[in-house]
Amino acid sequence: MCRFLVFLLNIFNYWYLFSTLHYKVLIFYLSLQQNQNTNVNKQYRMNIENAKSQMRKGMLEYCVLLLLKHRPSYASDIIQQLKNAELLVVEGTLYPLLTRLKNDGLLLYQWQESTQGPPRKYYALSKEGEHFLEGLDSSWMELSNTINYLKTITPKLLDLKN
Repeated sequence: MCRFLVFLLNIFNYWYLFSTLHYKVLIFYLSLQQNQNTNVNKQYRMNIENAKSQMRKGMLEYCVLLLLKHRPSYASDIIQQLKNAELLVVEGTLYPLLTRLKNDGLLLYQWQESTQGPPRKYYALSKEGEHFLEGLDSSWMELSNTINYLKTITPKLLDLKN
């Protein structure tokens, strides 16, 4: 079984060049598999929390782009929508991501007056951002299919491959 997981890791290292999300989810899955064999609950919980944190970081960019696909939003609105989806994000995490996405040409922004205070910076997907999101959608489907397959593998199937 270990050789099979190493084989999978080598395959997924190739995918890393295409999407860090694939790699982070694979690491999460492998850490779950590895931790199933350990009896140290405290270490297990710490590894799970670290893996979950890494997965959230890897998915945050995709989630923000998905939100902005539907309508332009300002940072506080994005944070609230992510919170509604049970993905907790703080401003100190979101603002650098929005700046990077804007600098990469994936987002546009526009200042709009607010009736409740100062003007707000509304972010929207650029054409390049829409194409990038289509690529992430495709990657997500591949990744989802991979994870679903790995979850359904029985030990007998793994033994046949070795």
